[in-house]
Amino acid sequence: MGMRTAYPSALILSPTRELSMQIHEEARKFSYQTGVRVVVAYGGAPITQQLRELERGVDILVATPGRLVDLLERARVSLQSIRYLALDEADRMLDMGFEPQVRRIVEQMDMPLPGARQTMLFSATFPKEIQKMASDFLDNYIFLAVGRVGSSTDLIAQRVEFVQEADKRSHLMDLLHAQRDTGKQTLTLVFVETKRGADSLESWLCMNGFPATSIHGDRNQQEREYALRSFKSGQTPILVATDVAARGLDIPHVAHVVNFDLPNDIDDYVHRIGRTGRAGKSGLATAFFNDNNSSLARSLADLMQESNQEVPAWLLRYAARPSYGGGGGGRNRRSGGGSRFGGRDFRNDSSSFGKGGSRGGGDYYGGGSSGGYGGGGHGGAGAPSAWD
Repeated sequence: MGMRTAYPSALILSPTRELSMQIHEEARKFSYQTGVRVVVAYGGAPITQQLRELERGVDILVATPGRLVDLLERARVSLQSIRYLALDEADRMLDMGFEPQVRRIVEQMDMPLPGARQTMLFSATFPKEIQKMASDFLDNYIFLAVGRVGSSTDLIAQRVEFVQEADKRSHLMDLLHAQRDTGKQTLTLVFVETKRGADSLESWLCMNGFPATSIHGDRNQQEREYALRSFKSGQTPILVATDVAARGLDIPHVAHVVNFDLPNDIDDYVHRIGRTGRAGKSGLATAFFNDNNSSLARSLADLMQESNQEVPAWLLRYAARPSYGGGGGGRNRRSGGGSRFGGRDFRNDSSSFGKGGSRGGGDYYGGGSSGGYGGGGHGGAGAPSAWD
């Protein structure tokens, strides 16, 4: 059989394999018995099965950037019929790691121009510099905000506890014992900063009678899928994860998120705790803070105040120290608290440079009760291709 090129009408790009699989699964439900064919393509899995699926025809293609570039170079996919382009977790997609691949897909292949397609970018956080970059892909766009960008829902109760590095494991054990004593089976997501830390904590939890599994960039595709299934089913009700699991994944019934290691960036904190308190359910987020996290103090205190949470007096004292800026700028080159999450359309900022303003009027639609600050907008970040 000769090679056949697929011509999808819609393309959804996402930064991780897990998120692509989740989008594919949901899209299939919506397209059931409509005749619309949805195919997913991602790296880390054999390409032959994905090619076979494409051969059968595709209307909506869900893909990670690296695998899509591969398919385009093989001439197995053409983008010339694309009428709808969506980037999920768009700030992550347009930050350092994926920007070259995304630019290549959108600007250098046979993708129709912005005015000839509908382009949608979604994220809970949209820093101004990412909005400026995203405007290259958009034409006369609307910035739509729901709620307050970078802020947490008040369905999530946030607790910050001062815990020295050496005491973190015993403190986590106390939390888990207290949780177990309630008699309820709950899913707990524990975030750490390193892959090695994830493996080590998983082993320690298992040795101490708490069934756990882990997910990070060194796990192969089968291992990650098995870990997520095992966690969702409650077989291992504790999942230790690096930041990759924070982005976009919808894991039902997560009752507790623990930031065992706080991230360097307040945006990542928002995405992490957003794994609980979903779909109208309440949730709990606990963070272990110590002197190593000083740069995050002001941002964290601001965020908690915006979310109507009680801020510990000691955290306010850390936040007030002049040497501890609001940052947590970290690897994503961002800083500051809620006002800098990209809750406003940067075109409405008098300090914005000309290109953004010329790319489409000052349309700005804000939702929610917070005066147009919002989460999930049209606009535009960096897990490198280890996850692609």
